[in-house]
Amino acid sequence: MGELLKVTLASKPANSGLLIAGTFPGETPTTGRLPAAWSRALRSAARRKDWKARAGEVLAVGAPEAGGPVLSLHGLGSKERFDDRRLGRWLLKAVSSARAGGYDTLTLVLPTHRRLAGAATAASVFRRLDLAGYRFDRFRKQAPQRSLTVRLLVPVRREPAFRKGRSLARPMAEAVAAARDLANMPPNEATPQWMAAEARKLARSRKMKVRVLTESQLEKKGMGGILSVGRGSVNPPRLVRLSFGSGKESISIVGKGVTFDTGGISLKPPAAMDEMKFDKSGACVALGIARGAADLKLPYRFNVYLPLAENMPDGKSYRPGDIVRCYNGKTVEVLNTDAEGRMILADALTWACEEKPDVLLDFATLTGACVVALGHYGAGLFSPDEPLATELLEASELSGERLWRLPLWEEFGREMKGRHADLRNTGSRGGGASTAAAFLAEFVSGARAWAHLDIAGPAYVGAGGKGGFGSTGYGVALTLTWLLHRCGRL
Repeated sequence: MGELLKVTLASKPANSGLLIAGTFPGETPTTGRLPAAWSRALRSAARRKDWKARAGEVLAVGAPEAGGPVLSLHGLGSKERFDDRRLGRWLLKAVSSARAGGYDTLTLVLPTHRRLAGAATAASVFRRLDLAGYRFDRFRKQAPQRSLTVRLLVPVRREPAFRKGRSLARPMAEAVAAARDLANMPPNEATPQWMAAEARKLARSRKMKVRVLTESQLEKKGMGGILSVGRGSVNPPRLVRLSFGSGKESISIVGKGVTFDTGGISLKPPAAMDEMKFDKSGACVALGIARGAADLKLPYRFNVYLPLAENMPDGKSYRPGDIVRCYNGKTVEVLNTDAEGRMILADALTWACEEKPDVLLDFATLTGACVVALGHYGAGLFSPDEPLATELLEASELSGERLWRLPLWEEFGREMKGRHADLRNTGSRGGGASTAAAFLAEFVSGARAWAHLDIAGPAYVGAGGKGGFGSTGYGVALTLTWLLHRCGRL
């Protein structure tokens, strides 16, 4: 698993390294836990006329005592506009500053702010700092990165919330890192069989039940959606189910696992096609959620489903014009083989609904249309269930993983009706994220509450993005935060 930083809640600063205090315009930093000389130096610097504490602004204060840490002020910008995302950017900048300076210890002094008052925000702070050291470098031959220890200083009255947040954040961070590792794996290794093997490893380590459907078993069950997408590859499809936990409520998670997506016969343009290894992100997130839920001992019965296939062009590939029968008996007219994610999800969702879960969530890098609508800044949320949608949106605010609710109007469902079959696998260009969600809605009868999350935008940072190339693990922290809040632990 990618390296995580060592982050502790401290009662006093380190005597060496770098100390960074976050400040808002017109305010002095919270220095009650600092030695008098350090406090005076920081407060004096904060009163300088040329210091505006704008977001991203840095003022090096120096070392007021021999052998002590180097002090620095970081501006946080408007106090009224300070939110979880600005907080996250600052935490990453602080860690980057410490690494760039070659320090092995960073003391971070949090400001007093209403958004830094609860256990949920505390968990978010620790999770972000834990993950600030993440790198995916298993295929690189290089010297190991210098270790960095972070000591977090918070106002005394905030300590109980931050102690609770520390206990929850580490399992969440490890789950996010595990999801990132899986998604970052190259497609020549991360085949459907490899992903199924990783699911088996997780099941053994967390005492979960696991079932893996092979190609012949998929055929016996009549799961034509998965079979059609995987038919053109030498790496046959799989469908995995993990079961674990106990409790009154049952939670089912489905994650799209297209281990590489060429588009099939409807071939994608070559530009950035290497990024299509991230089309398995939904399945990787589902495995990350399973790991985190098990480690946090959440009081639910979980079933996690991973439909896994590689979408390749071949003489055996499914074609535009084909009619495919899915597991629930509905037929689908294939208009575009690049609309493959919904085909494999159809069978997995139907299987999940046979067990009548109380809540069913699916995660999928499903449509470019969702990226057009929301950019790479958040995921699209589709749900006919108002209470569930509200809970997930609240968890989005608490975790810092953005969600935006998009419509499931009945017109979108009508647009997905087939000409020669029950359904078609793609609609018109307009509202593409909603028509895809409407297609999935045809396969979720039996779930008491269902939500679809189109994570195509935030699932990974591509070559043209900011913040480093690779998987973000988006959705793991959001879901674990929602579950912790739902059971009253957050």
